[in-house]
Amino acid sequence: MDLDEQLKLGHLLLEERTCRVCRERKNLLQSFYRVHKNVKLLSSYSYECKECTIKRIIKSRKQPPPIVEGYPDW
Repeated sequence: MDLDEQLKLGHLLLEERTCRVCRERKNLLQSFYRVHKNVKLLSSYSYECKECTIKRIIKSRKQPPPIVEGYPDW
């Protein structure tokens, strides 16, 4: 048994990651945002995919106050 045969480069580079929110397995470089911009490591990518991040941000945005008819009434 040769150690080089057992380990492949794909296992070491973490080419895919499972999203914590939707639990789908996606490509790391295309489907996840990089959290640390100065670091070139693959471990610097987030654990939430881009689609789930966009959904979370849109859902948590502050809504404008409702317009009340007849106010102010002077």
